Amino acid sequence: MDFQYDENHQMIRDMVRAFALEEVKPGAQERDETGEFPFELVKKLGELGLMGIMVPEDLGGAGMDVTSFAIIVEELARHDGSLALTVASHNGLGTSHLLTFGSDELKKKYLPSMASGEKLAAWGLTEPSSGSDALGMKTTAVKEGDFWILNGAKNFITQGSVGDVFVILAVTDKDQGSHGVSAFLLEKGWEGFEIGAKEDKYGCRSSDTASLSFENVKVPSSHMIGKEGEAFIDTLKILDRGRVIIGAMALGLGKQALEDAAKYSKEREAFGKTIANFQAIQWMLADSATELEAAEKLIQHAAWLHDQKKFAKKESSMAKLYASEAAWRACNRAIQIHGGYGYVKEYPVERYVRDVKLCEIGEGTSEIQREVIASQMIDA
Repeated sequence: MDFQYDENHQMIRDMVRAFALEEVKPGAQERDETGEFPFELVKKLGELGLMGIMVPEDLGGAGMDVTSFAIIVEELARHDGSLALTVASHNGLGTSHLLTFGSDELKKKYLPSMASGEKLAAWGLTEPSSGSDALGMKTTAVKEGDFWILNGAKNFITQGSVGDVFVILAVTDKDQGSHGVSAFLLEKGWEGFEIGAKEDKYGCRSSDTASLSFENVKVPSSHMIGKEGEAFIDTLKILDRGRVIIGAMALGLGKQALEDAAKYSKEREAFGKTIANFQAIQWMLADSATELEAAEKLIQHAAWLHDQKKFAKKESSMAKLYASEAAWRACNRAIQIHGGYGYVKEYPVERYVRDVKLCEIGEGTSEIQREVIASQMIDA
């Protein structure tokens, strides 16, 4: 049993780590304050192959595996949760859905420009009245000749206002329940397809999030992704893998918070010695280090299962659940160790806390993950 990354994965980690330190970290605080989407950084990520992580090389991508995907997101998250979320969403949701279930025609037409970062992908599942309860969606698609007519709305869509290619889920047969939802590929600018205002968020502020609306949008039948009525089932597969990646994002934020806290504890003095000498501080550091180590192993195992094409619903939810909560605790402890300085923007730990909270919500809340894990145990 080998718990070390192989040479290729180590090279990917080192490459992304160097890029993050040189290109991502310097402007992260400013981007958080302004909420400005980092188009130039995304372009550079595309040049490195990081906007087409799992897209095959013959379609313009890097042809990497899920383990590489997790490593990349973890390293980016250490310095900018927003950028990590952009990479996770673009690669893991919109691009992944098209890559996994799309026709050869659609893949050849769209994936090369998505893999290069020229076109950003967005994925439309969540609606104003339905989030984790995906079968409660109200967006509909009705067949008319060679087109499907879409009507409805989506919200909290990552890359919502900056995206170019949108994978949208809609009800095509309400009487079929989980077998009555289909997926469609839309382009920005189509008649009747409107993009709402960008959300002003608590964290991950330079990751673009917006609402979408559809009024009689004509979608060619050739733009259906996967089989009619099977998009909900396909979505569950996309989300299983996505949970591993969100866990990796949380892990990166938690690790950086721990690193910053340990460094600060060796510099800050109180009562004539550095606070690293106080048992209360040592225990917080030890708890964070232990929990993050455990989270890392859960993520590595779940990613490995996906790479082996094995069923990993329970393991994906465990990785996402534990990593997101462990990282939240690590970030919160980092603020506590920094004391008053942790509560101001002079130090980035307050940003880590805001960014990591998304990981407990995105791809299904922690409560949802507990239900998924329990259901897998009960049904086994």
